[in-house]
Amino acid sequence: MDRFQAMQVFVRVVEANSFTRAADSLTLPRTTVTTIIQNLERHLGVRLLNRTTRRISLTPDGAAYYKHATRILAEVEETEACFQDAALRPQGRLRIDVPASIGQLILIPALCEFHTRYPDVELVIGMGDRRVDLVQEAVDCVIRGGELEDSSLVARRIGTFQTLTCAAPSYLERRGMPGSLQDLESHQAVHYFSSVGRNCAWAFVVDGKEQLVDVPSSVSVNDWGAHLTCGLQGFGLIQTARYMALPHLQSGDLVEVLPQWKPKPLPISLLYLQNRQLSPKVRVFSDWVADLFARCPLLSGRDEKDAGMYNCGIEQPTLLPAGEHAARRRVPQDVPEFIM
Repeated sequence: MDRFQAMQVFVRVVEANSFTRAADSLTLPRTTVTTIIQNLERHLGVRLLNRTTRRISLTPDGAAYYKHATRILAEVEETEACFQDAALRPQGRLRIDVPASIGQLILIPALCEFHTRYPDVELVIGMGDRRVDLVQEAVDCVIRGGELEDSSLVARRIGTFQTLTCAAPSYLERRGMPGSLQDLESHQAVHYFSSVGRNCAWAFVVDGKEQLVDVPSSVSVNDWGAHLTCGLQGFGLIQTARYMALPHLQSGDLVEVLPQWKPKPLPISLLYLQNRQLSPKVRVFSDWVADLFARCPLLSGRDEKDAGMYNCGIEQPTLLPAGEHAARRRVPQDVPEFIM
């Protein structure tokens, strides 16, 4: 029995809380993972895991072995990293999860650039607005927006985006243009609701302070693309990201409402598990996506008028000054869904 491999497989099973997910992340057959754990338990003479048809849990011996195994594996990884050439080409599968709007409008158009720089990195990209558990789903990193709480993930701030309030001309013809925040109470909104069922509150910055406004809803959706489409169809007022609304504002299919009062800008962060040694593939992706966002006026805190363009310079490269070095902080492992 390869005891080092068995230790790696055991730790992966515990962190994924599933033999199947562990097997997928290790690119091994599930039967092989099961056999390795059984052989490890036989070798140690103790039971490490309690298994039922629905879940697994650590025994007291398993918890003690997991604690020692994670420390040993981290030390081995750190030791190997000390002797690796920093110029070695990053390689392997990199699994990321991003909001659909960011993936479709920003990342996908730039993927050839990333692949040219790092041809040995295989990107596996999930796109959606749902919560993602990095450990159980074996995801290397995610991009999320909004204010983040303190916890055990590392957050690197890679950009900023502005939201706005807007509506289709057909809606404004029916209901009129609101002239104040109080007028919103007599209008209809299309709301976005999170995975926990709550509608995102409408907030505006007034005299430097955030003010919440209760806008009645005509329909609520939990997908930002559908949310934008409802606004375009004239269902009601919407609050959405400027980078998503811009082409429709330019075409006249949407009209900005109450431009003198805007929600405060929101940060965009890349989140990954805290390890002693950050893998090269995560590091290069983190640096590349931060640079990509820095080139995009709408995602770097700059207005689109500064560059007169929408797509971050993918078709017509126009580089903007890079922002300050990203700060890192802890955020929750149960990652909140993307604000936009």
